[in-house]
Amino acid sequence: MTFFGLDSRALYLALVALVAAERLVELVLSKRHAARTLARGGQLADSRAAYAAMVAFHTLFLAAAPLEVVAAGRPCRPLQAALMTALLAGSMALRYWAIATLGERWNTRVIVVPGEAAIDRGPYRFLRHPNYVAVVIEMFALPLVHGAWVTALAASAGNALLLAHRIRTEERALSEATDYATRLGGLGRFLPTRR
Repeated sequence: MTFFGLDSRALYLALVALVAAERLVELVLSKRHAARTLARGGQLADSRAAYAAMVAFHTLFLAAAPLEVVAAGRPCRPLQAALMTALLAGSMALRYWAIATLGERWNTRVIVVPGEAAIDRGPYRFLRHPNYVAVVIEMFALPLVHGAWVTALAASAGNALLLAHRIRTEERALSEATDYATRLGGLGRFLPTRR
């Protein structure tokens, strides 16, 4: 299928490349934030192995989706592509809102500065983990822009396992070092609900 005279697979590969480039920019920003947070007395709460597994998983995800599209000849369905692209754009908007709200506290590692007040503004007024919600949506939507349903299912399942560990680690560290439980404990993790 072609759009504006371009093959849909080429457009999809360009989209995945843009997402990958965005991830690289995030890693640079994260490294800068980590250095500043550690300089303020931040404590690293996640293990090197858990972080390496997350990075490897996300890298494989970005390779698997276009590989499935090309190798398995997944068709592009315009309505599905439009809906999934809109969902992907929404997930990016949510992620950027979370990053902007956290400022230098946003990081791809789990680093906590003891005694700092937990952030409860921006998307954190509504739910505890908006950035992870964005990642969950992205893992589902990006492959399905061009019908890579195997990658969407496998990535969603793998991401759920990684996030389960990550969220336990993060919430434990935040609860022990900050007022996280008081400020955000009553919010839903992934949906804007109150307990």
